[in-house]
This record gives sequence, C-alpha cells and structure tokens, in this order.
Amino acid sequence: MTNLVPANSEKIRVDIWSDVACPWCYIGKRRFESALGQFPQRDQVEVMWHSFELDPSARPLNPIAMRDGLAMKYSISPAQAQGSLDHMTQTAAQEGLEYHFDRVKLANTFQAHQLIHYAAEQGQGDAMKERLLRAYMSEGQNVNDLDTLQKLAAEVGLDAGAARAALEAGTYAQAVRYDEAQAQQLGITGVPFFVLGGKYGVSGAQAPETLLGALNQVWAEEHPAPLTMLGKGAPAEGCEDGQCAVPQQPNT
Repeated sequence: MTNLVPANSEKIRVDIWSDVACPWCYIGKRRFESALGQFPQRDQVEVMWHSFELDPSARPLNPIAMRDGLAMKYSISPAQAQGSLDHMTQTAAQEGLEYHFDRVKLANTFQAHQLIHYAAEQGQGDAMKERLLRAYMSEGQNVNDLDTLQKLAAEVGLDAGAARAALEAGTYAQAVRYDEAQAQQLGITGVPFFVLGGKYGVSGAQAPETLLGALNQVWAEEHPAPLTMLGKGAPAEGCEDGQCAVPQQPNT
C-alpha cells in the first residue's frame, strides 16, 4: 500500500483519489489548485494522484450517451439527467473549464489510470492527469484507446513508445489495484477525495476556502510557531543547564 506520510517531513503530503471519468474530479482539481495558489507554503506541498474507478465493470467503450447512462444508473428520467449535466457544466464554467457532455465517450478508465502512474514516475503525473481529464470532459476523446493514450502521452512530453509499451504490458496495473484497495481500506466511496498529512480527509469538490483551511490546519499542527518570549531581560530566579543561582540585581 502507498505510504500516506511524505518522505520529507518538511513537506505536506496531499493524496487525491479521483477518476478521469468524474466531472466533479476535474472541478475539484481546479478548486484545489486555487487553494494551493493562496497557500503561503505551496512549495512545501507534495501532491500524489491515486486511481479510483467509478465503474470498474464498464465495457471498453460504451456507445450510450452520457445523459442516458446517468438516467439508467440513478433510475431518473433523461430530462432529470440532462438537468444534472447542465448544472455540472455551469459549475465547471465557473472554474474556467469547458464540459461537452454531448461528446463524451463513456469508457473504462483502467488504462488511463495506468498511464497516470507511468507519467508520475517520469515527474509528469499532474500534467497527465490534467490532459486526460480535458480529453474526456471537453474533447470527447476515448481514454481507453491505446492510440489515443499514446498521443496524449506524447503531448505532455512523455516517450510515447515507452508509454504504450507499459500499457500493453500492464506494467502499472497492480499499482492501480493498490490504489483502489487502499481507497476501500480508508472507506473512500466517492471522489474526489483528499487526504492531507495522512490524517485528515476531505470529501468532494469542496470550495477553495475549505481546502485552504485544511492545508493551514495541517501546516500549523506539523510546524508549530515558535514561542514568543515575554519579560525578556527582566531578572528572575530559575535553573538552567543544571545550575541554580540567584540572578544579579541591577545596581540602583
């Protein structure tokens, strides 16, 4: 299992579980980035992305429109499903994101998660996560197609051939399963889900203010402010370094 404690104790570790096929996860990513931009110690934050499949049983490519798939999953009418999609589209726009659910290809995200793990080992995990979310939510690309994933890997500066070879070999399949097992162990049932400092959980695409407050709390607990000395310079009895002496009184 992934260790939730950062290797460098001077840093705050933020572990984020999310899915490429999760509209709220993209919104949550933007809101977390907004919070991070306001956090004075932002350079001391280490972010780790973790895999979570909202529908692990999804077929490689499901031709059903997202509106209809949502209606079937939650037993609601197509009109109600469309209303939910419209609300998410409007919310995403407030975060500077463009959602085009009419283009979305409902796909299995297992391979996309493997690609994020590969990219993370090359120092490009966040960039790959961002590119896959945009490809799915905004561009309607099939994130379960090897040719598409190879192209997207190249766009973030990765070795496209090596990325494809890793996907074909399933090199990071076990890493995805570890993430999912850890989510189950932690009781995570929905995403996005943030774990800060290995001990505080924040569920959902919370407002930046909430996430910033959580960052400040973790930082304050792990980096307490030094004491402010009062009465410094005034004579007082005390013991120091094993010696107890009466302080010299100033001449009057």
